[in-house]
Amino acid sequence: MTSSPRWLSRYQQGQREQVWQELRQLGGAAREPESAQEAQLVCDEMARRARQNIEAIVDRLSSDGYRFHANDDEQTPLQPHTPPTVNAAAYVDWLEQRFGAVPMTLSSWVRIVGDVWLVGTHPAWSSSASADPLVIELEATRYPAGQSPRRYIEDEWADWNERQAEYPDNGVFVLPVAPDRFHKDNVSGGEPYGFVLPDGCVDGLFSWETTMPFVSYLNWVFSEGGFPWPSGDDDQWQVRHRLVQNLLPL
Repeated sequence: MTSSPRWLSRYQQGQREQVWQELRQLGGAAREPESAQEAQLVCDEMARRARQNIEAIVDRLSSDGYRFHANDDEQTPLQPHTPPTVNAAAYVDWLEQRFGAVPMTLSSWVRIVGDVWLVGTHPAWSSSASADPLVIELEATRYPAGQSPRRYIEDEWADWNERQAEYPDNGVFVLPVAPDRFHKDNVSGGEPYGFVLPDGCVDGLFSWETTMPFVSYLNWVFSEGGFPWPSGDDDQWQVRHRLVQNLLPL
C-alpha cells in the first residue's frame, strides 16, 4: 500500500496536528482500501498514548490518596481504569452493525484503552469532582449484566428514531459515554457527553457542552491533567501541575 508509512510515521515523528487535519479532511473517504489500514494504525497509536496518560494520572492520584468513587451520595468506590475485555472488538462490531459506521478513534479507544472513570475526591482538593474529571465508558464493564449498555443504547436509539420521524429537525444522535460535568459532581445537570453517530470519519465528533473532534477534546483534557474545568479552588492548580508532567500529546 503506497500510503502505508506516511501518516503513522509522520504522527510518530511529531507531526500530529498535520496528520489529524489530513485525516479529517478525507471524511468517509478514509475508509477506502488504500487509506483505511493506515488511518486505523494512527488511531491505534493515539489510543496507546492516551492509555499511557491515563495510567500515569491514575498512579499519581492514587499516590496522593485520591478516592475514586461514584457520583452519588454513597460515594461507592470505583475502579478508575478498566482495560478492554476479550469482548471489546465484538462490541465495536455491534456498534457498527447498529449504526452503520463509527469513528476509527472510537474503535481504537474501545479496543486499546477501555473504560475510564476519574470522578472522586482528592485529599488536598475537596472540589475535584466539580472540575469535570475525565470519564469515557464505552464497554461499560462495571455495570451488572442486567444493566447492559447495549440495552440502554438500543432504547436511546429507538427513542431518537421515534422523535426523528415526528420531528425531522430533532438533531443528531449522541451515543452516551459519560455524565456531564454537573452530574459528575452529583448535582442536576445537562445531557450526557458522547459521540455523534453514525459517523464514518477517522476522528469522530465528541459532544459535551459543545462539539469538537474527539482527539481535540482528549488533548484539552490531558493538558489539564484530566480535570479541565476550573473548580474555583486554588488547590486545583497545585494538584494539576503534578498530574500534567510528561503526559503525551495525541
